[in-house]
Amino acid sequence: MIKPTVGFTRMDQGTAADWQLLDQEDEALKPMVVENVLKLLRDLAGIGGAFPIDRYQHSLQSATRAYRDGAEEEMVVVALLHDIGDTLALENHSELAAAILRPYVSENHYWLVKHHGLFQGYYYFHFYGRDRNERDRYRDHPAYQITVDFCEQWDQRAFDPDYDTLPLSFFEPMVRRLFARGYKTATPVADSGSPITL
Repeated sequence: MIKPTVGFTRMDQGTAADWQLLDQEDEALKPMVVENVLKLLRDLAGIGGAFPIDRYQHSLQSATRAYRDGAEEEMVVVALLHDIGDTLALENHSELAAAILRPYVSENHYWLVKHHGLFQGYYYFHFYGRDRNERDRYRDHPAYQITVDFCEQWDQRAFDPDYDTLPLSFFEPMVRRLFARGYKTATPVADSGSPITL
């Protein structure tokens, strides 16, 4: 059986039917996204440098603390996945994790993940001759305080090897629910076959 393909070799020649076919293919790929995200999380195991626990346990512990503090489910998942960029983009892991999560989370949670690395600097920038209050340039942003709170209550406290951390199996259904909600995407409007411009 021949697999259907789009009728263009340049995107500016695409038709509504082409984009609908691509959307159908994307639907088939959606289950892979959550599997790949969970793999990124698991890949943090054994990576921790001089921290008392590895980044995988740190992520689980951040999520456990958020869950036990009564955070909403999306925030618990954000706490779990906030460092998934560490193995691919150590210097800008926050931005990478945020880009992966953006289609699935609220704007404030996206912003939190994107900026948590800078906000964590409050706890150590001064040891490197930097201003620990660099985060304050965002003081007027709607997500400023939840990012401060995230770092204070869950992220910066989650390096305790003696903490009773919940296993990934506890959080995995939450992650799957978040990614099953779908993502924001442009939907082509069916027309007479003229090229789509977004």
